[in-house]
Amino acid sequence: MTTFINGRFLTQTTSGVQRFAREVVIALDKRLSEGPTVDKWVLLVPEGATERLPLRAITQRTTGRSSGHVWEQTSLYKTARQGKLINLGNSGPVLHSRAVTVVHDAMIFRTPENFSRKYRLVHGLLGRLLSRRGKIATVSEFSRQELESAFGAKDIAVVYNSCEHMAAVARDQTVVSRLGLEDQPYLLFVGSRTPNKNLRRAMEAIRMMGPAAPKFVIAGAAASSVFQSYETSEQRANSGIDKVVFTGRLSDEEIAGLYAGATALLFPSLYEGFGIPPLEAMLLGCPVLASDIPPTREVCGDAALFFDPYRPDDMVRAINEVLRKPEHRVTMIERGHQRAQAFSWDRSAQRLLEIVEQL
Repeated sequence: MTTFINGRFLTQTTSGVQRFAREVVIALDKRLSEGPTVDKWVLLVPEGATERLPLRAITQRTTGRSSGHVWEQTSLYKTARQGKLINLGNSGPVLHSRAVTVVHDAMIFRTPENFSRKYRLVHGLLGRLLSRRGKIATVSEFSRQELESAFGAKDIAVVYNSCEHMAAVARDQTVVSRLGLEDQPYLLFVGSRTPNKNLRRAMEAIRMMGPAAPKFVIAGAAASSVFQSYETSEQRANSGIDKVVFTGRLSDEEIAGLYAGATALLFPSLYEGFGIPPLEAMLLGCPVLASDIPPTREVCGDAALFFDPYRPDDMVRAINEVLRKPEHRVTMIERGHQRAQAFSWDRSAQRLLEIVEQL
């Protein structure tokens, strides 16, 4: 029996979903290469996927000339239909009945207004069809409960994210000075500009702090329409946005350098399926200020300082606590190191193997 892996993620820009897929495949390969296996494992990728993962036990093969959903429903299905199939990035061929699909969150059902009508229709239908034909997994207990409610399913498995990929990254020691952040406190945000990330209220918290506010470094893709209302230099100054540093997309090495120098990670999300940045920060010795919502409680345990994400004044309270109480910051770093050890890509790979065996 051949087990195929949907490699569409190798054609996509890296976010949390693609990070999960990449690291789980590498961890699966390590496990498979360390012991005998009677099954053949193949990572199928669309034509145009330029990255090749460092794999030994899993063969990477190109199939088909289409891309995206069309590739998944045609070329991927035709090639993988005689074997088992692992879909790691929210979607896969709906006709395949011996498949496990990792759906990372239920955001499309909980906050549909954040998505285009076409996206809602396609992904909402895909998720429901996949849950009826094969096995669904997700990345947290919170998301399991959300998806069970959305799909009417009762046997969704949990395969956690992790963070130890950052331990192998060489920290870029120059990024702090290149961004003009040396010798001053700064808060770090790592992620996308989607509405659930709640950057508007985070910006309001920075504005409320006035001249005493630390710099707020937003690491990720170029600023989106979330910030389009800050049009003039006077408006930017009045809104606190002059305290903000937009970095654009950065390498893992640069992100690691920013984690190492930050006063804290500010993670103000309103909704998440998991949230990898808090774990990455904890692993690298950066305290975490996080939204008091179920998924961040699940991920961070007692290692973060929580705030009400709907109240900028409560964000200010948390920021001031980490700025003014260095002894508390030290305790948070120690707890963060311990919490990061609770997650492992290897354990996630083992859990996925157990699920595949049941297909």
